[in-house]
Amino acid sequence: MKLSHILAAAVLATTLGAQAQTQTAPASAAAPLVEGEVRKIDKEQGKISLRHGPIPNLDMGAMSMVFRVADPKMLDTVKDGDKVKFTADKINGAFTVMSIQTTN
Repeated sequence: MKLSHILAAAVLATTLGAQAQTQTAPASAAAPLVEGEVRKIDKEQGKISLRHGPIPNLDMGAMSMVFRVADPKMLDTVKDGDKVKFTADKINGAFTVMSIQTTN
């Protein structure tokens, strides 16, 4: 097999793999609202600690954990102890709150 054929096959495989990943990636807009409670806010780091129910789009069970926030201004709308509904997604390898609203 010629080197040009090997290179063409490698490029084709890479392209098809990238297309498959793009087609199966979850859309943030489709992320479900999840119930939670604010445990701690870290405005300097742009992070929030939430106790939350299952997050189906992330295949995550109920637990407490720290998330990044997509927009640091979100942290101005909540305080420790607030009951919230939020959406989350995995952005650049980090679990990230995409939207949040208080429910109490």
